Amino acid sequence: MGRTATLTIVALIASACAAETDPTPTTIGTTNPATTIGTTVPATTVPATPGLTFPEAPAVPDGPLDPATTAALDKVWSGLATGVQIDDVLALGATGDARIAWLLADLLRFSGFAEIGEASLQVLRELTGVTFAAGIPWVTVTDHLLGWDLPEPPGYLDYKRTLFTLIEPRWEPFFTPPSDIDYRWLSWGGVLVDDRPLGDTNPCSLSCIPALDFPAVTDARGGAWYPDDRFVFGVVVGGEARAYPRNIMEVHEMVNDELGGRRFGLPYCTLCGSAQLFFTDNLVGEPPVLRTSGLLSRSNKVMFDLNTYSAFDTFTGRAVTGPLREAGISLEQGTVVTATWGAWKEAHPETTIVAEDGGIGRFYGLDPLGGRDDQGPIFPIGERDFRLAAQEQVVGVVTDDGVSIAFPAESAAARLEAGGRVELAGVRLLLDGDGLRAEFGGTAVASHQAFWFAWSQFHPDTLLWEE
Repeated sequence: MGRTATLTIVALIASACAAETDPTPTTIGTTNPATTIGTTVPATTVPATPGLTFPEAPAVPDGPLDPATTAALDKVWSGLATGVQIDDVLALGATGDARIAWLLADLLRFSGFAEIGEASLQVLRELTGVTFAAGIPWVTVTDHLLGWDLPEPPGYLDYKRTLFTLIEPRWEPFFTPPSDIDYRWLSWGGVLVDDRPLGDTNPCSLSCIPALDFPAVTDARGGAWYPDDRFVFGVVVGGEARAYPRNIMEVHEMVNDELGGRRFGLPYCTLCGSAQLFFTDNLVGEPPVLRTSGLLSRSNKVMFDLNTYSAFDTFTGRAVTGPLREAGISLEQGTVVTATWGAWKEAHPETTIVAEDGGIGRFYGLDPLGGRDDQGPIFPIGERDFRLAAQEQVVGVVTDDGVSIAFPAESAAARLEAGGRVELAGVRLLLDGDGLRAEFGGTAVASHQAFWFAWSQFHPDTLLWEE
């Protein structure tokens, strides 16, 4: 008999589902990809892969999978719920088809350092000719596959759907065609779906990142609990200003709110350093209720609409699955200013700020993530643009005619503070407190900050302002 995996995929996931449903602030958010499912490790153990370069991509065949390769894959996949035979995984090395590396990477993501993962890593070496020595195995492997832009194997979506929906059945709609998702980019962020009804303040029944709906707010004086040198995400809608403290956003990563007569969603992708505002009240029918899916696309959170289970490209606001995709929905964006609380309330003395307890009686530490992302991207991003450091903050703008522009935030702010002008392709930056907003031809245009690696990978043709 073959060797059965010590833990099945389902058994590994069960530890996450049995974990504390409302974790302490130090474990809230996307879990560390180095860990066994359901656990966390200190951020200091997360190695970054700066300057990662890729060897020559392995040769791959065209056309359908060889019948023997399909049979070998089916044998492994049939044991996902009951017990994978290690020898069946190892047998995949004899197929010689490097396209199935994508499936092995998915298997590696969920099996971690268990026997399945070790076997998957061995087969990956055989198929690609690469010894993945640096960093966390799944991250390093997937970085290579993304960097190579390796073709996916025929039937990839079907295999991937089977694996992912074993873990979270509620992901099924996100894996159902028609879809604009590149499923090679799609990975697990370490948590499950937040499907609580709008306004529900209860913890998730299973591990998820819980959105905060219509939070309680106070005036600026009532925000004295928040230190002046800590960051907020500031928005102005209909002449009304509001500040969303970053520590609260690091816990919830999604707010549904109303301000200035408009309704909107405010997702914060901690991995991308990106808070964005999407108006949800100008569509036909019921306004979308934005939630966190637990999935990532090249390290960017995948948000979805609770009403239709349509997934969005969070960076662009475009629906990529479900009824909203069929309707061609792309959410209107607004401006989010990243500023210190002291500077924001000085610039907007009438601002409101989310209440210290979020209106739900919760305690929020000032640093919930504990520096988790300080050493660089912790999820796969593949090839990146080296014009700036991966996590340098930029202010990004997309003009009405589709031109994307990025301004390095620190140097742009310094130029403006010195009395200079910051402008590129007709887009001009202005100070707002000690944060930045944009205008085009004297009219405000949507802008937000993000890590450079994130902005540039979703806007690969972006123009970059330089001093």
